[in-house]
Amino acid sequence: MSSADSVGLLTKSFQRPQAVPRGHSSLTLLIAWRNLVHDRVRFAVTLVGIAFSTVLMGIQLGMLLNFMHTTSTIVDQAGADLWVAVQGVRSVDLATPIEERRRFQSLAVDGIAKAEPMLLHFGSWKRSNGVRELVLVIGVEPNAEMGLLPSMTPGQNVHDALSTPDGVIIDRLYAQKLGVTSIGQIVEINNHRARVAGFTEGIRTFTQAPYVFTSLRNARLLSDLGDKDITYVLIKLLEGQAPEPVIRALSTRMPDVDVLPTDEFSHRSRSYWLFTTGAGITLISSSLLALLVGVVIVAQTLYASTLDRLPEYAVVRAMGGPRSYLYKIVIKQAVIGGVLGGLTGISVVLLLAYLSRNSSSPPQVPLWLASGIGVITILMCISASLVSLNKVTAIDPVKVFR
Repeated sequence: MSSADSVGLLTKSFQRPQAVPRGHSSLTLLIAWRNLVHDRVRFAVTLVGIAFSTVLMGIQLGMLLNFMHTTSTIVDQAGADLWVAVQGVRSVDLATPIEERRRFQSLAVDGIAKAEPMLLHFGSWKRSNGVRELVLVIGVEPNAEMGLLPSMTPGQNVHDALSTPDGVIIDRLYAQKLGVTSIGQIVEINNHRARVAGFTEGIRTFTQAPYVFTSLRNARLLSDLGDKDITYVLIKLLEGQAPEPVIRALSTRMPDVDVLPTDEFSHRSRSYWLFTTGAGITLISSSLLALLVGVVIVAQTLYASTLDRLPEYAVVRAMGGPRSYLYKIVIKQAVIGGVLGGLTGISVVLLLAYLSRNSSSPPQVPLWLASGIGVITILMCISASLVSLNKVTAIDPVKVFR
């Protein structure tokens, strides 16, 4: 159907309103659709613009979500209820050592089922070609029940790997970066010899320092720390035990340390990296910029599309068509464009997220984020159409007859 046909169809609809009182909504939707597809090139440009803005938002928000998750991965996956750390700790990777006696002091408090040590310390990994890479050494006891982040590759056991003398575990994502090709390969960390005892799958770091998992004893050796140094005490509460009384008791017994629930420590780590460091602020700024650019692209695209239809709208107004009818058509055109362009953009985002799943920093696009992006896209399209309504309102029907 041509643009003129659409005008004719619209004219008939408001000339005989009594005949189709319930059909106006579907009729305006039909006219909106035919107005869009009449000029297929313009329609394609509109969809591409909307889809591009959706992809831009989706990738940036997915990267931000991935960053938020990886900054607290150690805390979230450790399986502990409470964390005992140096006073004033700002992020899980930035704590300084405490004495292991804090573990035994913790066990003296009622309501605690287990208290296990964990050691985190940055180290220098030397590749076979002499190039050094920064790594984060994480040590736990081989028989530990908490702090075991590694998701080992099939056929490997984390406890066996940690029990290997001088054994370390790295993630396959960073094997090439660290120059590792196989299990059993000899490496050097802080000028100490170590042996690759296993690989994990998908344990990503939020910095450029890959995680290196090892036993507590080996972590102390690789980090040149004392036999009594640890970084955290991981606490598991008795089943049904409320955390608040235990936190108060631990804080009373050890007033010079922080006792943090897992949720609070996770939030603290994310907040530090998001709002204090340049990396987090850059990602947040990029996400906001992507949203702004998306709004501009959608607004400009739909505004131009509406301007192209002004002569047809003027004809309708000259024939007595109510403004409300035109408003419905314009808004429904925006909704159609938002739905089709948004679905296209979200599909591209999901495809890119899938293709980059094995990279070190893939965007995370769960269902709720994809749905939210779709809703935002449609709302942006509707908002953009409201801007273009000013032009429709200002149409002078008399110009049609000049």
